[in-house]
Amino acid sequence: MKNILIITLEHPPEIGGIASYVDQFAAALPEQNNVTVYAPYHPGDANWDRTVSYTIIRKKPYFPIGIWPRWLRMYFQVRKIVKERKIDIIFLHHILPVGYVAWLMKKTKKIPYVIFSHGTDILAATKTKWKKRMAKMVCTQSESIVFNSESLKHRLVKELPEFEQKSLVLYPCPDDALYHPPAQDFLDSLKSQYALEGKKVMLSIGRFEDGKGFPHIIRILPKLLEKIPNLVWLVIGDGKKQEKLVTQVQKNSLQNIVRFLGKVPHNEVVPFYYIADIFTLLTHPDEGKEEGLGLVFLEAAAAGLPVVA
Repeated sequence: MKNILIITLEHPPEIGGIASYVDQFAAALPEQNNVTVYAPYHPGDANWDRTVSYTIIRKKPYFPIGIWPRWLRMYFQVRKIVKERKIDIIFLHHILPVGYVAWLMKKTKKIPYVIFSHGTDILAATKTKWKKRMAKMVCTQSESIVFNSESLKHRLVKELPEFEQKSLVLYPCPDDALYHPPAQDFLDSLKSQYALEGKKVMLSIGRFEDGKGFPHIIRILPKLLEKIPNLVWLVIGDGKKQEKLVTQVQKNSLQNIVRFLGKVPHNEVVPFYYIADIFTLLTHPDEGKEEGLGLVFLEAAAAGLPVVA
């Protein structure tokens, strides 16, 4: 088997759909000794990295502000990995800026690369004429471009129609653990821990950022409570919008209804799908961001949970 290098800017223990996708993709590849993942440092990464069968190399991908281009540090790091690990092909996640690195590796070392696109990277890469030009350059030299949905593929082809022939769709697959309910005793104890006995539980999982729709759910909660007085909303995640969301909850006097659970490691999320009655995440275009294909929707469905999106 070829020696594979996967380059990503999001990887567990960071929580998010892209991070989960990259991990599950890497773990599914045969001959794990031939798989290397390049990823940034993240709190708790040492413990996580010991649990996987493929190799993870953690680095700081960017030069400090003031040195340009900042991504050039990533190129030097990747070049060293390619040489030491005898890499045959690169799978990169995020068209830009990771694409610059892969493009240079192909130009200087003849290493082919495949692009995996997840949604927000397309919007970012086509936002300005300069970035669109750079994205076109990166896509031109790629072997193929892989998307997680037909709609996402259509989004790029609309901007760069010349790449339709080398574009394909590979749907993400939820973790096998989601198909196996945890023990009922454990689920009962979890319900007790969060005082959910006799409650209708609505679950949302995601980073608190533009386009996820958390503010919209908070706004409609009072109306939902008129219909479902015993409703409780469990929210797993964190992010830069958390303070605003908490303030919005307080202004609407919903503190007893909304339970912010913070970051929950991906391998500990499964039970929450099984104690919920419904999953919802009202994703939408917002300030230049839009969901490509939320993996959490597939995870909820795999656990048999109804989904409202």
